Amino acid sequence: MKIVLACDHGGFQLKEALKEHLTKSGYDISDIGVYNTDSVDYPDYGKRAAEIVASGECDRGIIICGTGIGISIAANKVKGIRCALCTNEYMSKMSRLHNNSNMLALGERVLGKGIAIDIADAWLSAEFEGGRHELRINKLMEIEKTDKAED
Repeated sequence: MKIVLACDHGGFQLKEALKEHLTKSGYDISDIGVYNTDSVDYPDYGKRAAEIVASGECDRGIIICGTGIGISIAANKVKGIRCALCTNEYMSKMSRLHNNSNMLALGERVLGKGIAIDIADAWLSAEFEGGRHELRINKLMEIEKTDKAED
């Protein structure tokens, strides 16, 4: 599985830890930055990572900022993206099982490195259940096409 990693300056340390862990776990990692703690704008990195996932260049994406909130909002603006901001393993697993999330957002300033790695591992190991959830995912994707929810 190919995974794109991206962060802003507030997520740099966690991105580096995740990159090391995921590489050792056998994942093919595409690190699109940042590469230091110099201040940057999270929307640029969230959008770029989301475009890579949406295009199919990478299977999934993990993005990180200080809280995970801003970068997840940016990613979710890209058509075809279902980015889940998760703060525990249960949330990350359920975001895959029921919501078929294709991106995971984490917050370096709100998670310890160990729990963040556990969250990422749970997310990467879970697979979409389909079934009754497929209808709901289709409704989500329909919102992107029409800019309004179906009744």
